[in-house]
Amino acid sequence: MYRIIFGADTPAGKAFDVAVMSAILLSLPLVFIESLPNLHPTFKLILTILEYVLTAFFTLEYIARVYCSPVRHKYVFSFFGIVDFLAMFPPYIFFFLPSARYFILFRTFRLIRVFRVFKLFSFINEGYLLMESLRKSVKKILVYFLFVLILVTCLGTLMYMIEQDEPGTGFTDVGTSIYWAIVTMTTVGYGDITPVTFVGRLLAAFIMLLGYTIIAVPTGIVSATFIDETQRPVRNGRCPRCEAKVGKGDHYCANCGEKL
Repeated sequence: MYRIIFGADTPAGKAFDVAVMSAILLSLPLVFIESLPNLHPTFKLILTILEYVLTAFFTLEYIARVYCSPVRHKYVFSFFGIVDFLAMFPPYIFFFLPSARYFILFRTFRLIRVFRVFKLFSFINEGYLLMESLRKSVKKILVYFLFVLILVTCLGTLMYMIEQDEPGTGFTDVGTSIYWAIVTMTTVGYGDITPVTFVGRLLAAFIMLLGYTIIAVPTGIVSATFIDETQRPVRNGRCPRCEAKVGKGDHYCANCGEKL
């Protein structure tokens, strides 16, 4: 049962995963169609029945996954375990929170398993490199995010000090001014709040130009880490990705498909 549900190296396991992904692909259009206004009651009833059938299928699948997992809590609190739960649970709280049913769109995350099912190792490898680069860049990005948060707080407060006494100003409080600074620095520019004084416009222009100079920093951090990850050599006869043993003349890892 474990090999069929969690593995894709047997015909039964592959068929099971294909069935699950087919059910996911079927359930997603149902959500979009059901959200349309003025649906015919009969058509809406058919969609509801289909959704209940798919929910029952995903519920049984989730219970089976928990049941046959060697370490159940490890699966339940893993990324895919949480995604599987969110894909199954929302229809059960529909009567208490109707909008929660749209959480079933989290099922799209489960389609990531397609790379494992069809043994697309090159895609798996690239995905691993990206995730590992993001993981190793998290601390640097958090420090950068804190710096930007402090910066927009100071600039938003400064704009409030400049614009607060002007007639018809949109900078009515510090919170609104900080919101404006965030929108301006990220170059989104909704235009719902604009400065009216000459000094305020100068500050706004400075924030816009500043946004262009700092917005690319996280991309540079991740890109540098990504390059480092792609250039990791084999050490001590082990794959730099999964740490599995590799032969001296191997060009690819037999365990994960990493190019050596």
